[in-house]
Amino acid sequence: MKPTITETIKYIGVDDADLDLFESQYIVPNGISYNSYLIVDEKIAVMDTVDRRKSEDWWNNLEAALEGRIPNYLIVHHMEPDHAGNIADFLAKYPDVKIVASAKAIQMLPLFFEGMDFEGKTIAVKEGETLNLGKHILQFFMAPMVHWPEVMVTYDQTDKVVFSADGFGKFGILAHEEEWACEARRYYFNICGKYGTQVQNLLRKMSRLEIDAICPLHGPILKENLDYYIGLFRNDKCFVN
Repeated sequence: MKPTITETIKYIGVDDADLDLFESQYIVPNGISYNSYLIVDEKIAVMDTVDRRKSEDWWNNLEAALEGRIPNYLIVHHMEPDHAGNIADFLAKYPDVKIVASAKAIQMLPLFFEGMDFEGKTIAVKEGETLNLGKHILQFFMAPMVHWPEVMVTYDQTDKVVFSADGFGKFGILAHEEEWACEARRYYFNICGKYGTQVQNLLRKMSRLEIDAICPLHGPILKENLDYYIGLFRNDKCFVN
């Protein structure tokens, strides 16, 4: 069963239960999820793609959620291939889509997709800028080194949802229910832990927002007890290096 976020924000990500080593080095006995989301409004935004290992499943989820509509934007939070792996195919299928990302991410696009012409296909957003989809207003915050230099997060002002990139991520597929903190802590130490200062900078930005849900790129959507999850990241004795 797919997670429920809001009436107009759909989960279109996939589980990868067959993966045993994440990034070829971290043991993941319960696999990993590659999270992607769809915001349905007057203009439609797709929030990240997924690893090419699971392209077929992702395309099926996307097309089912679109119900024949055409997306207007692809929001790219992070250029790592497990999230950006389908950008080229996405642009081939929807050539009028605009890629919305940080300036650093847009600079990186030709390095990952050699030979592709991104001229006129991108929108570079800066700290605090917004994108109007109709009812949904998306606001962008830069999160460099959480855990790559191009990372940003998105705040949906309408539904009060944070799309947190690798922040608040967790090892394990969504279909496998387990206590959150243990695998989230291991994920944090291995993926973001050495960038503790940058994580705290992001948390300070988030502290000014009213948040009803956190949607990471890996792991479950967080909708209840958010003070607990955020508190683990703020408490350097508990969670943060």
